[in-house]
Amino acid sequence: MGVYTFVCRSAGGEWTAKQISGGDLEATASSTFDLQRKLVYAAASIDSSGGVQSSFSLVTPSSAVFLVIIGGGGGGGFISGGGAVAAGAPAGGSAAAEAPKEEEKNAEKEESDEEEFGLSLFD
Repeated sequence: MGVYTFVCRSAGGEWTAKQISGGDLEATASSTFDLQRKLVYAAASIDSSGGVQSSFSLVTPSSAVFLVIIGGGGGGGFISGGGAVAAGAPAGGSAAAEAPKEEEKNAEKEESDEEEFGLSLFD
């Protein structure tokens, strides 16, 4: 598993990034999107042991921290998590269909409660 951390800065409309703590990876781009792509490709060219996760966080409007994680258990967990959602979808769909019925019953009960006390919405 490889973890690559970059400090990114913007000056003159151009973003630059330098790896911190034990590396010499660098990249330059005109946008943060392109910078992130270049950094992920650079990190993946060094370590291709598994899935890639990344996180880009602006610290100020002209500086940011970018983290690239390659390998580890994160990639597999994401795939199995997606499968669990897909398997649970039919059950969730039927539960969602039942919810409006219960809301209708509650709304009817609330209306009858107002009538019992002689209250009306337009009084």
